Amino acid sequence: MTLSEIKNHLKNLDTIAFQLPNGNLVPNHFHVTEVGKVSKHFIDCGGTVRKEDVVNFQLWEANDYDHRLHPEKLVHIIELSEKVLGLEDLNIEVEYQDTTIGKFGLDFDGTNFLLTTKQTDCLAKSSCGVPTEKQKVKLSDLQEKTSCC
Repeated sequence: MTLSEIKNHLKNLDTIAFQLPNGNLVPNHFHVTEVGKVSKHFIDCGGTVRKEDVVNFQLWEANDYDHRLHPEKLVHIIELSEKVLGLEDLNIEVEYQDTTIGKFGLDFDGTNFLLTTKQTDCLAKSSCGVPTEKQKVKLSDLQEKTSCC
């Protein structure tokens, strides 16, 4: 999800809820403590130099159980961040600490913002020798033209 997409969703909501991949909701007294741009400049195992930019939201909860972040307040925080930091309409990555700090993608199901799992991957499979996945075949499906027995 991009910044423009989240702002569009927020304009149609009365409350904000973030749902973890296991189905649990982030407690509704969460704060968005950071909105920023994260740049990653790296070289993959095949020698290609790459750069990735994302907008980062950090969700945090304290013991202020009566706190509620309203959609219009989050839109204001996003728009201020766009103006002050010069943020582009980038994809959003969400940090949230459960047992450890997790990084999540973001989606929306019409009611809740869904924190989606992220996966690592090799970006240079053809260069670093990762074999292509072998086709799985049932031995019973193979028909021998000639029998050796």
